[in-house]
Amino acid sequence: MHILQVCPRVPFPPTDGGAIAMYDVAAGLIRAGHRVTMLALNTPKHRQPADALAHLGPNLRLVTVDVDTRLSPIKALRNLVASRLPYNVERFVSEDAAEQLSEILRAQTVDVVQLEGTFVAWYEEVVRRVAPGIPVVVRAHNVEYTIWQMLTRRERNPLKKIYLRHLAGRMQQFEQHYLPRFDAVAAITEPDQQRLRKLGCREPVVFVPAGVQLERFQLDPAIQPKPHTLFLIGTLNWLPNQEGLDWFLAEIWPQVHAQYPKLELHLAGKEMPARFRELQLPNVVVHGFVESAQRFMQQYEVMLVPLLSGGGMRVKIIEGMALGKCILSTTLGAEGIHVRDEHDIVLRDTPAAWVEAIGRYYHGQLPANLIGQEAARTIVRLYDNCRVVERFLDLYSVVQQRRVETA
Repeated sequence: MHILQVCPRVPFPPTDGGAIAMYDVAAGLIRAGHRVTMLALNTPKHRQPADALAHLGPNLRLVTVDVDTRLSPIKALRNLVASRLPYNVERFVSEDAAEQLSEILRAQTVDVVQLEGTFVAWYEEVVRRVAPGIPVVVRAHNVEYTIWQMLTRRERNPLKKIYLRHLAGRMQQFEQHYLPRFDAVAAITEPDQQRLRKLGCREPVVFVPAGVQLERFQLDPAIQPKPHTLFLIGTLNWLPNQEGLDWFLAEIWPQVHAQYPKLELHLAGKEMPARFRELQLPNVVVHGFVESAQRFMQQYEVMLVPLLSGGGMRVKIIEGMALGKCILSTTLGAEGIHVRDEHDIVLRDTPAAWVEAIGRYYHGQLPANLIGQEAARTIVRLYDNCRVVERFLDLYSVVQQRRVETA
């Protein structure tokens, strides 16, 4: 089978959730004996050379198109008054990319086109125009408008709140218009699967979680985690991650540090805003970007996911579980992941409950090691990337058969 995968960025290196999800499905399809042509927007923030994925072998062809997705106040203002697309989507619309997509579809035999998320959903129009007989699948990494709605509700700045509400409304209109046009939708969580059905998406709307390549998560026996340590790792240019860390530092950490002064907090992530990079708090160590997330996670004991807004699946939780970490998360942070509180994760939603759970860990009353062991078993059972790829192949077969029957 030949799959054309359209991505909003080159998914390499696989160091954040979106890149990992796109990279792993492409790599898994190659391992299963299929061909993948990946058309990726090569953005300033994630620019990669043309041979970035050459290590995956000859059955993967990477085609990149330079697209300037940088935020611009002037372009944002122009978008408000002169565009039917949300600004967050318009940044990824490129006539050069559309032409390259058209050339691939004209020159090659493609069995399925998979668009990776809302930000490239506009390109469905190009596929329908050039190759109307090819089934088109969208993988919904998030239901984007719900994220902006959550951020709007929590925003205290009146002007920013108005803008966020406007952006959420336009994003909802866009997703309601475009996502139901696809032959199938792959939702990354079951709650998102229900949200997408309510948007009017045509069946099949299937649940296909993000997975992990288990061989990337082999424990290094030379690394022993430092006792009495908490850690957080994530992409900190994403507003929900910033919001969650601000909440933790303001509402939880002062109480934790006062009651358990030996505890250390370690923070890692790329593109940290200055307010995090320049933190000067007792027992808080800011690492910034780390070359190996796996090595960083092994060095400390309890992983924190203080997420208050967002959708989709937190791939970093999946990775932490694969490494056998005990994870303390909000219920929303773990949404869509098949876990049970105090079995293979710890779920708390209020500052007081977070402080209490951390106190139990500090005093050895929380079975962190056992919870981490169960987490690793859950990953092997449910989130092995080989099983994720099998679900995609099943979905491709369904949409191909449907196209044949309606031709």
